[in-house]
Amino acid sequence: MHHAPACQLDVICTGGALSMGLQQGEACREKLALIDELLPRLEAFRLAQPRWLPYRLFRLAAESRATRMVRRPMLRDDAESHARLEGIGRGSGTRLRLLYLVNALECLMASPRRCTVNPPLAACSAVAVRGGRSATGGALIARNFDYLPLAQPLYALRESRPAGRFRSLDFTLAPLAGAVDGINERGLCITYDYGFTIDDGGGTGPPISASISAALARAATVGEAAALIMSRPRWGGGLLMLADAEGDIASLELSTTRSELRRPLPGEDLLYHTNAFHTDLMRAVQVSAEAIFTPRAPAPLRNKRPLDSSRHRDARFAMLLGRQQRLGWDELTAVMSDHGDANDADAHGLCVHSDYWYTTAALQLDPRQRTMRIAYASTCQAEFREFQI
Repeated sequence: MHHAPACQLDVICTGGALSMGLQQGEACREKLALIDELLPRLEAFRLAQPRWLPYRLFRLAAESRATRMVRRPMLRDDAESHARLEGIGRGSGTRLRLLYLVNALECLMASPRRCTVNPPLAACSAVAVRGGRSATGGALIARNFDYLPLAQPLYALRESRPAGRFRSLDFTLAPLAGAVDGINERGLCITYDYGFTIDDGGGTGPPISASISAALARAATVGEAAALIMSRPRWGGGLLMLADAEGDIASLELSTTRSELRRPLPGEDLLYHTNAFHTDLMRAVQVSAEAIFTPRAPAPLRNKRPLDSSRHRDARFAMLLGRQQRLGWDELTAVMSDHGDANDADAHGLCVHSDYWYTTAALQLDPRQRTMRIAYASTCQAEFREFQI
């Protein structure tokens, strides 16, 4: 794995959507300039290229298709996110069609109909505790962002200050208008794990990351955020961990066509998820547990089951979290650094070190303190930096 980039606040975005995008594009110009170099190294993307078609023409065709899939739904359903994306392009000099392509990849990650071409590019695990299970008594979230190491240079930490709305600290990728994870000034926290769904409909709404940004800007509580996100059109599948300053926690399971909010069972103050749904409603639109990646998938994934790693990581959560009653940052860091039964660095522990996915960022969010602790590294090697909103 290459040397991880330093974690720092990359940009403070203020004002309207277009203005915030311009500021992000200008501040992240060097990161965004890497996309053209990184894209052909993305094996899942190159596998979609017909052998007879030169790469340059393939990329142009992919950008054209992504433009059709992303532009209209964003303009129709989330004009602010589109304006922010347009601003990123203007501020950095990046062509908008390329940004459409990168934002389309976010949605395609959750589409097993394309698993043989563009399989999911991320794993991810998250846990939330509160009350009797929290060392502070308040809600805490720990989250591992499992992704392709080649994308690490695109990671960005931004502070969003939208006019007339809540400020937030967002972990994202430089080309994205939306947020992957974040915490706002009222203490609302949201983290995003990808889900593998079969009801994507070919692209019917903005990406889920856009809804996360909207919730961080408008909502103060878990209930408000869940209601807002569930009401918005979207494209893709995901599991969002939510927590707020009042100590509420919930796991929001999403697909393009449906959603379900999962709360702790009575008497419990803990929730966890990986990339597999827990509710019957959402399991009905999840890729089959028996599905396998075909020979058209990236080599490290072939003949493996998309949900296999999630099954192992959910089992590790259940076992490890059952060993301690109260969990603070030290205990949660130990859980999220887990390497499985045999202590082998692979895809079956919560800290993922596989031939494809890798824990490339670790985050810890405290709603009451309005703090985000983050490291662009595997959790077992993380040296967290703390930021406050």
